[in-house]
Amino acid sequence: MHAKSPQGKKPRTYRKVARKRYLKVAQNKNPSRKTIRKGIKSQLQYLRRNFKTIEKQLNGFSVFPLAHRLQRKYWIIQTVYDQQQTMYKARTHQVEDRIVSIDQPHVRPIVRGKARAKTEFGAKIHLSLVDGFSFLDTISWDAFNEGSHLKEYVENYRKRFGFYPAKVLADQIYCTRENRKWLTDHGIKLAAKPLGRPSAKAVANHVRPGERNPIEGKFGQAKNGYGMNRIRARLKNTSQSWIASIILVLNLVKLAGMAPVCLSFSAWEKWNECLKCILKSFIQPLKHKTSPIIEYGLVFSMKIA
Repeated sequence: MHAKSPQGKKPRTYRKVARKRYLKVAQNKNPSRKTIRKGIKSQLQYLRRNFKTIEKQLNGFSVFPLAHRLQRKYWIIQTVYDQQQTMYKARTHQVEDRIVSIDQPHVRPIVRGKARAKTEFGAKIHLSLVDGFSFLDTISWDAFNEGSHLKEYVENYRKRFGFYPAKVLADQIYCTRENRKWLTDHGIKLAAKPLGRPSAKAVANHVRPGERNPIEGKFGQAKNGYGMNRIRARLKNTSQSWIASIILVLNLVKLAGMAPVCLSFSAWEKWNECLKCILKSFIQPLKHKTSPIIEYGLVFSMKIA
């Protein structure tokens, strides 16, 4: 901004000093709470000083000088500053819609409690598996309790197929009293561990350890085979499109595996006929300029031996 309108001396930012003070805390193996709090306070003061300088520079322009990309980052950094200032004053580590990445402000920290990584970052998705085919019910960048959406997932099944499922295999988080009552009222059998001490009759409703392997295997196939855990798209919509495309590929692979191997038809002959029809549609208008464009509809028939 100073290069676009060099009036007076270039303002100081103290970025090298701020970097040294940050590394003094970040490279400390066991920093105390007082040291961390003091380091956060100093970084907030540097930011506040720079914000005042930027606003003073902006007042000297008749037209906004920043490009859209820099303007968006400036707004995001201001939001991060406000969140950190709120947590510093309240002496807390939680704030609503906390931003953890300037390039991806839509990413939220999701606490999972795993041994390897207690907190994970990225989209949280919910899949429904029907006869080996995956349906993407929910995709969210915020943490949500999937057990509270069981009714919505079952209703989505009814909208897709026109009837309710006969049986639902669910994890323990879905098996609340409210969900159990709702499934019973709609005549849907829940294959899950019953509440209380199980009776001999309720043993048949237990979910065996191998029954949920298909849905867990789908996540493993999507991550290990098609890179769902290595999505490098930065924009929110691009990441969601990438995830949906991977789910589509899973279903196409499943559909290809269901196709019978012994199909008694010649694929090359069918392709030759289709290519001839397409070439005719392009050549005929060139011979007769006044002739209308002919549209061809391709129909593929298969005979099972």
